[in-house]
Amino acid sequence: MNATTCFTIFDTVIDTYHISDHVDSPMKNPHEGIEGLLFHKSWIDTVQWHLEDIIRDPNINPEEALVIKRRIDTSNQDRTDMVEKIDDWFWSYFGAKNNLSCGKINTESPAWVVDRLSILALKIYHMQEQVDRTDSDASHKEKVEQKLAVLLEQKEDLSLAFNQLIEDVMEGRKYMKVYRQMKMYNDESLNPVLYRK
Repeated sequence: MNATTCFTIFDTVIDTYHISDHVDSPMKNPHEGIEGLLFHKSWIDTVQWHLEDIIRDPNINPEEALVIKRRIDTSNQDRTDMVEKIDDWFWSYFGAKNNLSCGKINTESPAWVVDRLSILALKIYHMQEQVDRTDSDASHKEKVEQKLAVLLEQKEDLSLAFNQLIEDVMEGRKYMKVYRQMKMYNDESLNPVLYRK
């Protein structure tokens, strides 16, 4: 498991989505195991990316906007649930090599780094799309080329950090610990707007 594996799957998902380029396109996941989880995670992120674009249309019908906002809320919960499933996979993958007594922990779990990699893949794809536009002026092209260069540098750095984290846990230099997100606004017993009704 490394960043190259992640980006290979993420790029495939993004390319596959853009064949139809529609938020209601069905996901056809060809993978199982961790690859299947990564594919599913990236599909959620890709659909949500485009929902976020749609909802920012200043002329959107307010009723349609509310439907999309609720869909984005559901997608956010699905995204969190998928990250937790990926962390469950990592927990099992590391097994006894997860040296809880080594005293060093990362600021985020491996799956939350995967989440950042997935979103970064989307940023790179869509910034490249801006670079390739033929209906924009030279100033726009120059700005987006600079932004794309930063994103590609970030991809290199974050990929290295992810690979080092995996290696550090496997070699016992760091340990993995998982905290569930416990999003209170989605819980009917914790969100006052919901439990007071």
